[in-house]
Amino acid sequence: MRRPSRVPFTFVVALAAWSLAGHTHAQGIEYVRAHYTKYEYKVPMRDGVKLFTAVYVPKDDSKTYPILLNRTPYSVAPYGTDKPRENLGPSALFGKEGYIFAYQDVRGRWMSEGEFVHMRPYKPEKAGKEIDESSDTYDTIAWLLEHVRGHNGKVGQSGISYPGFYTTMGMINAHPSLIAASPQAPVADWFVGDDWHHNGALFLAHAFNFMANVDKPHSGPTKKPGIPFDHGTPDGYDFFLRLGPLSKLTETSLKDVPYWKDIVGHPDYDAFWKASNVLPHIKNIKPAVLNVGGWFDAENLYGILETYKAVEKSSAETPNTLVMGPWLHGGWAGGDGASLGHVGFDAKTSEFYRETIEFPFFQKHLKGATVLEFPKAWVFETGHNRWRKFAQWPPADVKARALYLGDSGTLLDSPASTDAPAADDYVSDPDRPVPHLDRVNIGMTGDYMIGDQRFASRRPDVLVYQSEVLEEDLTIAGPVTAELHVSTTGTDSDWVVKLIDVYPNDFPDPNPNPTGVRMGGFQQLVRGDVMRGKYRDGHFSDPQPFEPGKPTPLNMAMNDTLHTFRAGHKVMVQIQSSWFPLVDRNPQTFADIYSAKPGDYRRATQTIHRSKVLPSKVTINVLAP
Repeated sequence: MRRPSRVPFTFVVALAAWSLAGHTHAQGIEYVRAHYTKYEYKVPMRDGVKLFTAVYVPKDDSKTYPILLNRTPYSVAPYGTDKPRENLGPSALFGKEGYIFAYQDVRGRWMSEGEFVHMRPYKPEKAGKEIDESSDTYDTIAWLLEHVRGHNGKVGQSGISYPGFYTTMGMINAHPSLIAASPQAPVADWFVGDDWHHNGALFLAHAFNFMANVDKPHSGPTKKPGIPFDHGTPDGYDFFLRLGPLSKLTETSLKDVPYWKDIVGHPDYDAFWKASNVLPHIKNIKPAVLNVGGWFDAENLYGILETYKAVEKSSAETPNTLVMGPWLHGGWAGGDGASLGHVGFDAKTSEFYRETIEFPFFQKHLKGATVLEFPKAWVFETGHNRWRKFAQWPPADVKARALYLGDSGTLLDSPASTDAPAADDYVSDPDRPVPHLDRVNIGMTGDYMIGDQRFASRRPDVLVYQSEVLEEDLTIAGPVTAELHVSTTGTDSDWVVKLIDVYPNDFPDPNPNPTGVRMGGFQQLVRGDVMRGKYRDGHFSDPQPFEPGKPTPLNMAMNDTLHTFRAGHKVMVQIQSSWFPLVDRNPQTFADIYSAKPGDYRRATQTIHRSKVLPSKVTINVLAP
């Protein structure tokens, strides 16, 4: 019998994101026992369903305390009033300071009653006993205020990842006592940019590992998941390639996962996906909001940026701050944040955030503490490796700059000067897709978004364009966009665009250097994403085939960044048509990919046009010095 393979990173993150808070410099179980009393309640909702809620109340009753609420689908274990958590609060600072902490299993999960629905749609016009996650949050807060002793009448809510989604929902039509909310890496739209899809392309490794491990049907009184999925190999590239077409997953590994059937049943951006998109409902927000995310969050970077923008657009009077650091998913809640992958940041960014931003935010709004005024954006600039504050995000003083694809792999400030045809091409083979990593791993790693791209630049199916050596620093802030003219011999194709910081050849190696990485010539991914060609230009509800050989415009917006390409570095752009197994393979035949047959997967010659008439470019927003 094969031993179960090591639990994949994405599975660990999915289960642990809710519990990362407080793990650094933890209080410890003896401290919690000595200073808090644990209660367990079945809190009734307006439709009669009861949600399991664990509440920790300070034993010191000489003063009152605000309530901090965390709602999660990942379990509030341990269960039993004699079994407290080892750590309380978003960080250890909160447990030491003194708050009332409430942790709740959401509807239909673990010890809570009712039916669990992924990304349960918001109902703007609820009547009678109709519910959504907003009403469940409202009802929970109302019950806690009535039944829990020692509170000061103020409530805060926070959560990372899926609990971040529940925090966003709590902000909408919020209970009047919800004074401060911090959605952190929240899920916002599962088709356009979060988790399972980017621009309609399935993030295969992440979706599979989550659903095969976390989203299987649960059994027992606490609905515990079963044994982690056994891949039988540490090599995700080999594992997912041998799986063959996606239709095989429906027949085998994911056949018992209801949400996988929902994904397969809704291949385009139809009413199912639109209903669960929370962004259109972020209106008239009353609580102060601290939006937190990581520049290198492989899962929900889209969600946090769009949540911040939605609050800014709809609720101008609401205190609303965006915090972005050089972190992977949830990296701000644990560890020191001094590095990610092979890249160092010359600062303990996570500790700074917890001590200087997050804790003061809740202290200010829930306890009336006097703290420095919060800016609209408090963001970390990679490259220069420093925290910066801005009065708006993206900053006002940016200027768009186009990087045109030129002859011989160059990046130019202007398009070609003649009308002569100019193009580069490569053969994309679904049987030999471009890997997304330079090493063996079973799935999507937390650091792939800052990883070295030298391995990809050496492949014949990856186009490479780069600038001359920069004579001065180049700082970019805000979104990155790609405007390409492409053609293909197939009828569909994926287009992956990567913006890369190329280090000088004499850049020093880390010291110590346990992995033996050579940083001279390091090609750091700054921003990269994929566009499924049939959804080009954002037509996610109306896929269109390519006409073989016909030049076609393709526009793609990538997520924001704040990064400085230092003097002596180069700017690089890479273009390819696969990114495996991060992204599922496009058959390069126009089809419903979830039901595509082996014969639908065909080689295609992909062409990037770069003439004066058909220019291709990547546009960055340059921040004034």
